[in-house]
Amino acid sequence: MEQVLFIVWRESVEAMLVIGILYAWLRANPDAKAGMRYLWGGVALGLGLAFTLGGAILVFEDFFAGEAQDYFQMGMVLVASALIVQMVLWMKKNGRHLKKQLESGMAANAENANWWGMLVLVALAVAREGSETVIFLYGLGLAQQGMDLVTFVLTAMTGFALALVTFWLLQAGSKIFSWKAFFRFSEALLLLLAASLLVTGVEKMQSFEWIPTIVDQVWDSSFILADDGRIGGLIAALTGYRAQPSLSLLIIYAAYWGLVYWLMNRPVTPAAVMKPAGTLQETATKQATSNVR
Repeated sequence: MEQVLFIVWRESVEAMLVIGILYAWLRANPDAKAGMRYLWGGVALGLGLAFTLGGAILVFEDFFAGEAQDYFQMGMVLVASALIVQMVLWMKKNGRHLKKQLESGMAANAENANWWGMLVLVALAVAREGSETVIFLYGLGLAQQGMDLVTFVLTAMTGFALALVTFWLLQAGSKIFSWKAFFRFSEALLLLLAASLLVTGVEKMQSFEWIPTIVDQVWDSSFILADDGRIGGLIAALTGYRAQPSLSLLIIYAAYWGLVYWLMNRPVTPAAVMKPAGTLQETATKQATSNVR
């Protein structure tokens, strides 16, 4: 449940930031106010595309039965893990340029009165955030199959409500709860969450005998912190902790963090910054600068 809450909260705040940047630009440019309805049309279209993806995933799942469905679900868990890491890396490298890219795109479309182009720009930005959320939630739902649908939906709605509150606090410019702190905290949790999903995928592959355990149980820390208890279960869900890990699981877990460390600390080249908008650290950087300094 905590995973679902966090993902909806984090991704909703990002989507709100995209919309907020574009809304503020339109408000500040009187000649472009005619594009306001295209802004909201793009938001609606982006959300529609995200929901369509969710429906398509469920339809594709229904085509599989037995082991094929297990393989599909395992694949989605691993895809969700990889996408989370990719999103964090993209934020780190390209986030500073997001606001400039969004506003320059809006300005070009407004100058040419290309409001439909503006609608597409907004729709793609929102759809990217929404589609990531759909895939993440699907992967999390598979990782927590004990959660019933009603609880799942209520948790997602709670996460969205928290995102609204968070966005308001961040926009208020609090020095305590700054954009900079928000992104640092959430990026760390996202990487831990990706590790948790990876562990779930590896365990499924071990159950299919695709990956040998090497040693079935390296240690047993259940007497200290069981991974099926209330506190241990929360830590396991958010970090991938296992009280009785196999050796191969530990090797893969260590390799994951080694790879993440290398990717997060490798030099950033200027050519890597011109990818279409999708994540929000530009806003965080500029607003956090005024908040923190």
